[in-house]
Amino acid sequence: MYKKIISRAPGRICLFGDHQDYLGLPIIATTINSQIKIEATQNNYREFKIIKKDLGLTEVIPLDYKYDSGEKDFLKIALEVLKDFDCIPDIGYDIIISSKIPINSGLSSSSALIVAWVNFLLNTFTDQEITSDLLAEISYRIEVLEVGGSGGKMDQYTIANGKTIFLDTKTDNIIPFDHKLCNMIVGVSSQSKDTQGLLKKLKENALMSIEIVKNHDLDFSFTNIDKIDLNKCLSFLDDNLKPFFRAAIGNYRTTLKAKNEFHKNKLDIKKIADLINIHHSFLKNDLKITTPEIDDMIDIAMDNGSIGCKIVGSGGGGSIVCLSEDKSSSLKIVNELKKYGVKDAFIAKIGKVPTISYE
Repeated sequence: MYKKIISRAPGRICLFGDHQDYLGLPIIATTINSQIKIEATQNNYREFKIIKKDLGLTEVIPLDYKYDSGEKDFLKIALEVLKDFDCIPDIGYDIIISSKIPINSGLSSSSALIVAWVNFLLNTFTDQEITSDLLAEISYRIEVLEVGGSGGKMDQYTIANGKTIFLDTKTDNIIPFDHKLCNMIVGVSSQSKDTQGLLKKLKENALMSIEIVKNHDLDFSFTNIDKIDLNKCLSFLDDNLKPFFRAAIGNYRTTLKAKNEFHKNKLDIKKIADLINIHHSFLKNDLKITTPEIDDMIDIAMDNGSIGCKIVGSGGGGSIVCLSEDKSSSLKIVNELKKYGVKDAFIAKIGKVPTISYE
């Protein structure tokens, strides 16, 4: 048994498909090289001493912890879920958690933590083969299914695979893309967000609008997206539900167009950027998940050389991602965002698969 184990997992950026995965629709997302790190050192106690370095918090989880079905702590939920995979810790560790992923900013720091935690536990306390699919499946169960969350599968499956992927959220089929994107600039707003509250509201309204359309048009199906008469469908809905349905259709069509672009041998970054701008317009104008600060950040990025820019995550705060074709523009965007007073701004590269190392 190794005395020190280090588990790392990357952050996530959604390129296409925000607010689509919980509708069973596909997404395209990628990882960034900012990571969560779990540093585990064996101790002489039957407990996990969890030190959340960035938050200045410490908690202790006994190895014989009695699980409560109303538990909301994902680290504890993971211990219960992993019993189904014959993963039962029998040695204590001091756990130091640190993050280069901005917390509560739409970059999936919580999902990255869960993936890294599950990877540590499986590697330390089982002998089974650990695949990206297994990490994703378990992490999704912990973060969404066990707590009745409103999110979808994008975060866990993207992070577990560690690359740019197209994910069919109905079948879990993944198509990886090896294209190199141009520079991605991440701007983190100063406004924290209510992820679950906003997701719940948007999900309920989107599902309600789809159900009403299906009741009026028995032939309606997302599998026939090219044949959907949007105006006809909208005529079945009250004005307050129309934006949610229009965004679902528009974002799905945009994601499929982006998928076609990623399938090409040579990636046309300008076409990808144009589609990102279209995706953002649905998020801003129909779902209305931006804030004045996010809108200003987008304007600053576009005015200083970005060719494509969108909000990232559930909305109501969080971050933006911008595409830029040259280093000087990228640096200018970062500097101008910092002048504006954002929480953080940086150039991100594509991340890597979750890793385990030993000392």
